[in-house]
Amino acid sequence: MPDFRAFCSPAVADPTAITLSAEESHHLVAVNRAKPGDTVVAFDGKGTEWICELTDDRKQAAVLKVRFRQKMPPLPYAITLGQALPKGQFMEAIVRKATEIGVAAIVPLESERTQVHLGGERQDRKLGKWQTAALEAAKQCGNPFVPGIQPVQSATAFMESAKGYDLKLIASLQPGARSLKAVLAGFAAAQQRAPQNVLWLVGPEGDFTPAEMSTSRSCGFEPVTLGPLVLRCETAATYALSILSYELQNA
Repeated sequence: MPDFRAFCSPAVADPTAITLSAEESHHLVAVNRAKPGDTVVAFDGKGTEWICELTDDRKQAAVLKVRFRQKMPPLPYAITLGQALPKGQFMEAIVRKATEIGVAAIVPLESERTQVHLGGERQDRKLGKWQTAALEAAKQCGNPFVPGIQPVQSATAFMESAKGYDLKLIASLQPGARSLKAVLAGFAAAQQRAPQNVLWLVGPEGDFTPAEMSTSRSCGFEPVTLGPLVLRCETAATYALSILSYELQNA
């Protein structure tokens, strides 16, 4: 993979040249120190890439000459992460890791035990930061798809409205939760295939409440154990997504 990547939104599908935004130009030229003649992969976050040459290294309006366009195939499965909001800056870290793992979408959730509550301008600022974090992670790891980040919503309301998934999972500390391998094996035995569209919910500090877990079960979620140890929510999210991604890649 070439060293330089830049996000862009060309006005036409097949541009011959791309002028980057001021922010992307500064990052490419001032931060990454790209020089004229260097190869740059411009991407739109939706699977399209343009292999380019940097021809003008202006820090506010760098210009790329397009060599050719390519469409990158999506993963054969889609994972959505429903993440109860953690304290501090951990949500941003979760977004970055989820992007590196290749999730398709991220849904920030307010649960009964969530200690962070966002609204109005504060939510807009946070969403902007999370979207920036996802874009930066996509550039760093070479992911041509930037996950969509939905507005913050109630965990219970989201559970009740979650439709169209092959499999709905919820990380659980409660007795009776099964391993991911057992859940996937049960799905494969029943459906004769691996799931292609999976939703996984991860709770806040202290986990989802018993009432929320009851709601999840009534809405078709499978409680899944992440092992015998109690994980911090940011660790749980990365761990859960990693093992699910691994299993689906090797299904």
